[in-house]
Amino acid sequence: MYYAIISKDVTNSLPLRKKARPDHLARLEKLRDEGRLLVAGPFPALDTNDPGDAGFTGSLVIAEFASLEKAQEWAETDPYVSAGVYESVDVRPYKPVLP
Repeated sequence: MYYAIISKDVTNSLPLRKKARPDHLARLEKLRDEGRLLVAGPFPALDTNDPGDAGFTGSLVIAEFASLEKAQEWAETDPYVSAGVYESVDVRPYKPVLP
């Protein structure tokens, strides 16, 4: 089943994001390579693809896991969590319907 991992950043998270980004992306690339990643990306703080120093307010990952517990376990071990980027992480079952 798919799960949506919705994360909210701490204030002024950009320096923390930059430091942990390579390890964070490596985990997402592994999901992609396994065919389990539906979509992933950050929420820009401004209405633009490149928010510059304004940074991001959180992230969304939708990926396939064996269970809610496995999805939560994966989310809790994200490098952004250990780097202090995220204020909160919410994991929910997700059912793709369209496109």
